[in-house]
Amino acid sequence: MGPGVDGVGGSGVDGAGVDGVELAETIAGRPRDARIDSAVLDAAAELVVEVGYHRLTMVAVAERAGTTKTALYRRWSGKAELVHDVVFAQMTRLPPSSGEMETDLRTMVGAARDLFARPVTRVALPGLIADMAADSALARRVHAGFAEVFGGLRKRLFIAVERGEVHPDVDPDRLIEVVGGAAMLHVLLLRDREFDDAWTERLVAIVLHGVMR
Repeated sequence: MGPGVDGVGGSGVDGAGVDGVELAETIAGRPRDARIDSAVLDAAAELVVEVGYHRLTMVAVAERAGTTKTALYRRWSGKAELVHDVVFAQMTRLPPSSGEMETDLRTMVGAARDLFARPVTRVALPGLIADMAADSALARRVHAGFAEVFGGLRKRLFIAVERGEVHPDVDPDRLIEVVGGAAMLHVLLLRDREFDDAWTERLVAIVLHGVMR
């Protein structure tokens, strides 16, 4: 059985590597080491693309990362939460503001396109959505991870309204749903369509100008 599926066995990494760091973490008061986090996230991203979301296991991720399953469960409740961090960690905060809402919207749409165009996102998304639908606690934790994005956009829209750039009745939560939802549906339903700059510009045009003449 290959390294991408469930298996048994140690990592083969000596005490000077990631395994040694994980062991040291067990000492009372020892802060969580970011090297393990990085190694696990990289390993999970590679394995999702190699074997698919459903065949991915925490054991396989631990082996690829050179650590233990215990270290993974100390950080993530399970596979779905781990893969969510792999896919969406870069979207837990907004890109820096340019000071102009139109430019910020273009950047936000482009960032959503780049996120959902990644191979790991395309492979993981269907299974991840299914697991979230079946686990309300997981769904709440995932949603909480985007709190900074929602809060940051509210602040930017408030400032843009004061500058006269944006209608005062624009709902920031719905705006995120429009942008993120469009990218997500493209991945789920239109997998053979181009996901390029033209897609970004068309969505930006709809967001900025609407659909009415």
